[in-house]
Amino acid sequence: MNKLIIRLLKPLSFIPSLLIMYMIFSFSSQNGTESGNLSYQVSQKLVQTGAILLDYELSQEEINAYATRYHGPVRKLGHMTEYCILAISLSIPLYAYGVRGIWLILLVGFICVAFAATDEYHQSMVAGRGPSKRDVCIDAIGAFAGIIGTLIVGWAAVRSTRELR
Repeated sequence: MNKLIIRLLKPLSFIPSLLIMYMIFSFSSQNGTESGNLSYQVSQKLVQTGAILLDYELSQEEINAYATRYHGPVRKLGHMTEYCILAISLSIPLYAYGVRGIWLILLVGFICVAFAATDEYHQSMVAGRGPSKRDVCIDAIGAFAGIIGTLIVGWAAVRSTRELR
C-alpha cells in the first residue's frame, strides 16, 4: 500500500518547479518600469541590511547612491538565483527518479536553458523590456550551479547512507 501511495504522489514532487516557473513568468510580465522599481527596492533593502549588519550609519542619499551603484549586479544575481532554485527544484525529484550524473546535468540544463530562452522571448512582447542573450547565459550559470549543488548533496547523502550500513 505504501508503494502505491508513493507512486501516486511522486509526480507531485514537480509542483514546486511549476510554481517557480510561474513566478519567473510573472516577473517577466512586469513592464520595464515595474521590474526596474522592484529590483531597485531590493537593492535598497540589501544596502540597508548590509549597513545594519556592518554597523554603518548611512543617510538616505547614501543608501540611494549605493542602491543605484549595485542595481545592475542585483538584477543579474536575481536571474541567477531564480534559475538556481528552478534547477534544484527540478533536480531533486529527477534524482529521486534515478536520473543522475551527466543525464541529470543534460536534462535539467536543457529544461532550464530552454525556459530561460522562452522567457526572454516572452519579455520581448512586454512594454519596456527586451530579450537578452546575456540574460540567458546568466540564467544558465545559475541553473548549472543548482544542478551541480544538487549532485554534490545527493552524492554525499548516498555515500553517508552506504557508510551507515
